[in-house]
Amino acid sequence: MTIRWNPLRWSALFKRNTGGHAAHHHRQRRLVVWSAAASILASGLALPGLAQAAEGKIRIAQQFGIVYLLINVAQEQQLIEKHGKAAGVDIDVEYLRLSGGAAVNDALLSGSIDIAGAGVGPLFTIWDRTKGRHNVKGVASLGNFPYYLVSINPDVKTIADFSDKDRIAVPAVTVSVQSRILQLASAKLWGDEQFNRLDKLQVQLPHPEATAALISGGTEVNAHFGNPPFSEQILANNPNAHIVLNSYEALGGPASATVLYATEKFRNESPKTYKAFVDALGEAAEFITKNPEEAADIFIRVTDSKTDRGLILQVLKNPEVTFTTTPHNTLQLGEFLHRVGAIKNKPERLTDYFFDDAHIQGGS
Repeated sequence: MTIRWNPLRWSALFKRNTGGHAAHHHRQRRLVVWSAAASILASGLALPGLAQAAEGKIRIAQQFGIVYLLINVAQEQQLIEKHGKAAGVDIDVEYLRLSGGAAVNDALLSGSIDIAGAGVGPLFTIWDRTKGRHNVKGVASLGNFPYYLVSINPDVKTIADFSDKDRIAVPAVTVSVQSRILQLASAKLWGDEQFNRLDKLQVQLPHPEATAALISGGTEVNAHFGNPPFSEQILANNPNAHIVLNSYEALGGPASATVLYATEKFRNESPKTYKAFVDALGEAAEFITKNPEEAADIFIRVTDSKTDRGLILQVLKNPEVTFTTTPHNTLQLGEFLHRVGAIKNKPERLTDYFFDDAHIQGGS
């Protein structure tokens, strides 16, 4: 995999835009550098026999934004450890932060992580790639969130207005859920044969760096397909910023854009750890729904964010946002990806690409 961003430059920009302490960012920089190296190595090391963590250990990869709040709450309240103890297992939990679905997928296949956090687009990619071998499937949704494609170009009102002078930042070109949703929207506008019409305008940037670029307005990047709270930050800090596309419009309603997934091997060989993780997520979802104010404070503390608390609460109290572990409205994206040849295997039901656990019942 080609790494298209400078982790040291990212670290400086992230610190400038979210604040944070030097020691924290030193740790984050090490993790980002590690993720880049692991991603490069993993493409050649993703072998079926690679070892996973044993029962009582779990390594969780997340990315950036409020969409990972379930994990933030589970981390601060030590919910995984709590549910593990109830099952008679002391669980060692490790949290990693990567950027982009491609890097997350490579880390999962290399055995560097046990739980991958990324968009449903990367899930379909790795499910298709590993079917019959690693058998990677979804574990849980992280909730339903509208993702906004924001532009600071006043001439761009809809995706039809993008031209060669525009550059759209996404976490991973063609692989990230943002990129896939943009392909779906393009197919609906121009037809399936032109589903990738806007791929050439996309550039790979982590959300914090893309947010900094659009707020400053001083780079070639003038659009960003992000997730909360990054889009809200751009809209609040650049008067030229406006929403070009809401992901719910392309998907036909509320949808679980960001999910968690794992290999069949981890689920089978660490059943108590796996269940403790799932139960912790369910408890975190209930806590956030009932306590948005406390959840906002947890997000700020765990991520060391300097995002305006009011913006965070705006996201948490948005009636279009739902915190749930049950995936919603994901199948149509998989069907689209198969239809245009992006994946070989056609998903026909939710349990094709999600583990058949109790909490996914009633999902789609």
